[in-house]
Amino acid sequence: MERLPKVAVPIIISVFVLIVLLAKSAVTIGSGEAGVLFETFGDGVVVDEPPMGEGFHIVAPWNKVYIYEVRQQELFEKMKVLSSNGLEIQIDASAWYEPVYKDLGNLHQSLGQNYLQRVIQPAIRSAARSVVGRYTPEQLYSSKRDAIQDEIFAETKKILDKQYVQLNEVLVRDVTLPNTIKEAIERKLRQEQESLEYEFRLVTAAKEAEKVIIEAKGKAESNRILSASLTDKILQDKGIEATVKLSESPNSKVIVIGSGDSGMPIILGNQ
Repeated sequence: MERLPKVAVPIIISVFVLIVLLAKSAVTIGSGEAGVLFETFGDGVVVDEPPMGEGFHIVAPWNKVYIYEVRQQELFEKMKVLSSNGLEIQIDASAWYEPVYKDLGNLHQSLGQNYLQRVIQPAIRSAARSVVGRYTPEQLYSSKRDAIQDEIFAETKKILDKQYVQLNEVLVRDVTLPNTIKEAIERKLRQEQESLEYEFRLVTAAKEAEKVIIEAKGKAESNRILSASLTDKILQDKGIEATVKLSESPNSKVIVIGSGDSGMPIILGNQ
């Protein structure tokens, strides 16, 4: 094999160096990601320009690109916190978060790529301890789960808004109480439900009794008015009407004997 010409050696070396430089200069940013440029011979992290978007990029080989996921991400936390009366409560919660895209350079400069452990986890744990400490176990178990979820979100968001991180939602998945406390609360809730049912039956019975009394009073008043209206004259007229109707019947025989003390005729009839 013939030796390479002397001029070919520098060319081969140059091509090799060029390939290495291109390999170090080429940066591919995937879907849902963004890049923060660090200029080694410049001002360091670039914070006054938007982050590098998805796709293929060429940068100077002495610079570096730090890639961040900018899609919504989820943090799942199991936290043990104390209620207002000092009992230990376990909260299972999820936080949906994402870095603020336009401030990605500031996030990298101030917190770095492990910002989840540095700021998000401490923030949600602090907020959960603060919020749960305002309520009793009974409130947490029954009626206040939505309330503590909203309050944990509000307090965590207040912290993260200053840290270039956007908090989208906090979900309280479960609240676990000590078994003895849970059983006592369930017994109390059952007793309250039974008491409400008994009170409802009493109210219903009272209304039914009141209805019967009102109806009875109405009938009594109606009878009183009717009795007061039945004068001797009215009774006599009614008797005459009955006599006339009976006499008009083809199958009836009517004998009018006379009248009683009330002035009405005494009628004997048969068919």
